[in-house]
Amino acid sequence: MKDHDEILIALRRIIRAVHLRSKKLEKETGLTAPQFIVLQALSRHGAMKPSALSREISLGQPTVTAILDRLKRAGLIERTASTSDRRSSPAQITPAGLAVIETSPELLQVGFLKAFRKLPDWEQHMLIGALQRVAELMDAGDVDASPILTGGSEMVKPASDGKDPPNA
Repeated sequence: MKDHDEILIALRRIIRAVHLRSKKLEKETGLTAPQFIVLQALSRHGAMKPSALSREISLGQPTVTAILDRLKRAGLIERTASTSDRRSSPAQITPAGLAVIETSPELLQVGFLKAFRKLPDWEQHMLIGALQRVAELMDAGDVDASPILTGGSEMVKPASDGKDPPNA
């Protein structure tokens, strides 16, 4: 097998692993990875305004607001009503939301980060550089991305027109 085939197979395996783990999360919890990440952030930090939550998890504020609306309808979060602006209404996790987090499968990046942090510094830097170079070679160097691994397009950051994808 040629080197370029090995690279493409490795990339496909990574993409497939992310997709399978995302599907497992969705099947077991009914939540997408971004929704789960929002719940985790609220669990760690307590009540947060959507703007702060957006910065914490590296997603656009319209996406976070849409996710919060879905989580509220599911009874997993509560929002303190603001008479002036719903974007400033803090959200907090409910006991039902905490139960979902406690019984959910681990996200793929959690296991990856545990293993990655055990590597020596030189190997971490080598991997970072190699993956950044692969992204450049694939003309993906300018693609804006969150550090959250998901199996779909729901994590794509807003385009320059400020619109977020509808399936957040």
